[in-house]
Amino acid sequence: MDNGNGINRLINIMNELREKCPWDKKQTIHTLRQQTIEETFELADAITDKDWQNIKEELGDLLLHIVFYSKIAEEEKQFSLKEVINDICEKLIKRHPHIYGSVKVNDEEDVKRNWEQIKLSEGKKSILSGVPKSLPAMVKAMRLQEKAKQVGFEWETKEQVWEKIEEEKNELLDAVKDGNSKHIEEEAGDLFFSVINYVRFLQVDAENALELTNKKFIKRFTLMEELAAQNGHNLVNMSLQEMDAMWNEIKKQNSEFYL
Repeated sequence: MDNGNGINRLINIMNELREKCPWDKKQTIHTLRQQTIEETFELADAITDKDWQNIKEELGDLLLHIVFYSKIAEEEKQFSLKEVINDICEKLIKRHPHIYGSVKVNDEEDVKRNWEQIKLSEGKKSILSGVPKSLPAMVKAMRLQEKAKQVGFEWETKEQVWEKIEEEKNELLDAVKDGNSKHIEEEAGDLFFSVINYVRFLQVDAENALELTNKKFIKRFTLMEELAAQNGHNLVNMSLQEMDAMWNEIKKQNSEFYL
């Protein structure tokens, strides 16, 4: 085996594992799919935590999956890793005519618009067609909104977006009064979509913002459980007012930490 550094070393290891390891020999693109999804979420967690050591490790895991899929594809006489790399190089060159051609751009928004128009010229029927169906709902909402923006379907000011939130909030409250569960679900979805749009308008990643809040809640709730136990109590037997007071104390004591 070539013990050189870089991608060639990983390719050689993959070839050996595919030939000699019982587990690696059995894998297919379908058995790897779920693991790839898990690795992607592990990378997302590391990015949220800004944990560079884990980011490096998870990137390595994803790179392994890319090599693994390419190896299986080569065995099936579909494509090779070299073709994967070459295709993405060609795509980047084609979709950056302001770098590799004569197109002029003023800012990143021009770049995004050009990117979407080039995709349409390549045969995409809708500007939304590139959004994967299996994306988590919040991420999908952000991607749909961002893509729609590239053809001018976008509010002009954040105040207009906030007015839409107020409109959707009132429609949800009306649905609650009516008591129609299906209507409530629909209006709740509209309100979520509008809030996500507002956050996106402020150039904040809604998914990451919510995950930071999840982590903050977990930390504070766990501290509350620990504090209650130290005082000989159990949250189950405490009143909401007692828990709320404890929560506010923990919040004040940990105000220097975001989480």
